[in-house]
Amino acid sequence: MAMTETKIAGSGSTAGLSWARVCKDCGQQHEGQESHLYEYQDDVDDELVCHICLQPLLRPMDTPCGHTYCFHCLSNFLKEQDFCPVDRQRLQLHQCRPSSLLVRNLLDKLSVMCPYHAECQQQMQRCELQPHLHNRCPAFRRLREEAEKRKRPSWNELKGRKCDGELSGDAKHSAVLSRNSTRDQPEPGLINPAYEESEDDNTPLRSSLVAESNVVELFREEPEEELGLRIVGGKDTPLGNIVIQEIVRDSPAARDGRLAPGDHILEVNDISLASVPHARAIAALRQPSLLRLTVMQEKGFKSRDPRCDHHPPLSTASQPSHSPHGNATSNLNPGTVLQVTLMKSQRTEPLGIKLIRKSDESGVFILDLLSGGLAARDGKLRNNDKVLAINGHDLRHGTPESAAQIIQASEVRVNFVVMRPAETTEEGGSSRAARRVPEPQYFRRRSTYMKDPPGGFSSQEKTVSLKKEPRLSLGITIAGGRDCRSRLPVYITSVQPVGCLHRDGTIKRGDILLSINSVDLTQLTYNEAVSALKAQTAQSQVALRVIQTISEDSDEDPEATNKDEMDNLEDPREDGLNWTPLWTCWLGLPSHMHWCRDIVLHKTNNESWGFSIVGGYEESHGQQPFFIKTIVPGTPAHFDGRLKCGDEIVAVNGATTVGMNNSSLIPMLKLQKNKVTLTVVSWPGSSV
Repeated sequence: MAMTETKIAGSGSTAGLSWARVCKDCGQQHEGQESHLYEYQDDVDDELVCHICLQPLLRPMDTPCGHTYCFHCLSNFLKEQDFCPVDRQRLQLHQCRPSSLLVRNLLDKLSVMCPYHAECQQQMQRCELQPHLHNRCPAFRRLREEAEKRKRPSWNELKGRKCDGELSGDAKHSAVLSRNSTRDQPEPGLINPAYEESEDDNTPLRSSLVAESNVVELFREEPEEELGLRIVGGKDTPLGNIVIQEIVRDSPAARDGRLAPGDHILEVNDISLASVPHARAIAALRQPSLLRLTVMQEKGFKSRDPRCDHHPPLSTASQPSHSPHGNATSNLNPGTVLQVTLMKSQRTEPLGIKLIRKSDESGVFILDLLSGGLAARDGKLRNNDKVLAINGHDLRHGTPESAAQIIQASEVRVNFVVMRPAETTEEGGSSRAARRVPEPQYFRRRSTYMKDPPGGFSSQEKTVSLKKEPRLSLGITIAGGRDCRSRLPVYITSVQPVGCLHRDGTIKRGDILLSINSVDLTQLTYNEAVSALKAQTAQSQVALRVIQTISEDSDEDPEATNKDEMDNLEDPREDGLNWTPLWTCWLGLPSHMHWCRDIVLHKTNNESWGFSIVGGYEESHGQQPFFIKTIVPGTPAHFDGRLKCGDEIVAVNGATTVGMNNSSLIPMLKLQKNKVTLTVVSWPGSSV
């Protein structure tokens, strides 16, 4: 047995502690690259101790030669060496595997003391320390509140910065972001309807938009494993930054739970992505093994209502950054956002809620309320409510298991933010909650919405005519179709070496099919396209028309001088069945091939819509389309869930945005007080 010792931050006191340097997982002060520090209360078995740091194992990793180390210790060691520290056998990190569940459970159950034991004498299992700090520890809570007060600009200061009631997008952005060291340089064409301050005396004042820079480490157990991130942006696109568009459910990133759509990725393994084109950023994110991501995460608005000193709040919940609606039952579409607080008689009392996940939608849903349970007696939660947050933890892309852990770690108060499906009236006059959100209606981009691609992106048409034996295959595989999720046109995923098109060499992976023997393929579903190709391929002469999209940045890249090399860059791990184009491949597509959909947002007061936009006229690129760059947590756009980063705004309330500049679009968005219809084109982000 070994008695372990650790460094103690501040001798159990918060005196002299800097919130910026305090680890949000263990509560101690240490560098981001260092392992967490804990104050263990008992002797720890030697088998559970790392041979490098001589401390109880953290994220234990087993080597092929039978030794176990902390993930951090081993990865740092193997950056300099190529052998096992104990027996010096040759070793690389990708050969190692996480330890068994039994070992990890034994480590999680080690008894530790709260690092702020001068004010909080709690002992707990190691796995319970992080929820304890964020939900129960008074010293940790006070540190966090003091830091937020220091970095939050005063309301009078913000009001003083306003000029004639309007700010340019860049000025607003700098006025309200509490921490944003990576966006000091102004970005042309940036406007932010998400960040407007309210002039309504009946609306709580929003003093700042809170953003935090965090480090997230993700580990691929297999080199070819997908992390489950969809990525948009890059210096060669109007967005500029690299942004997470979506997190795929049940993926490593979703299970980790720390990343969210809208997060800006600033660095990968300490390499800045600030001036990196999209394709290079994707290549960096597809590195095997360990990824250390530095991300900027916007947490939503902080509200400050000076009247709260004289009047009690309308809601018992205290999470304004997660729901601007409080307990109001507004007619939001597709549902109403509600805050519900359940008070347990004691900490261990069950709530009586069954939670599930759905196959067709990410997130956590209430399946049933147990008869006689606390939630059923309270009566505010209902079956089929979608759980957006519990005690401030974002669960829009969470799992029932993570929700259960948050509830179990809570004290007597449990705050829920839920989305309730909109009610529909049946013929008999009765109302019922809609069981399923209607399938979005897509339509071809209208002639009044046509525009040129963003600067640096274009396309060219190619035609191949060849004579062939009737039974000889073209040798291509395809994907897409107007019945797929994003209503993509049919595109080529591989050109097989056995087919006649491979010998010709004109057709490449990623080309978009226009027609075969004058049969239009642009409006077909996947199965219709397959049938049309098979029917026309049976003829002895075939004329195939395709479109290839072009990015100027890729043409200038010395490391990718031809299309084949770009194919390898996009993802060497994928075969023809699973290959998908990069997000930038869609930006050069002509407007007449776009399919749009309308997204209707609702709000109940003078709050912001909750999204920022880039685009409009730029001196360097001329007229640029408008794209969604940021969606702010706790706003109508956030809770609606359909608008995504990287979406192009085609029209507002039916009025085209083509040819608009910022001074035209800003008033149009602000004039919409309670409802706005955005016509958008959405392309799937690049998969990593």
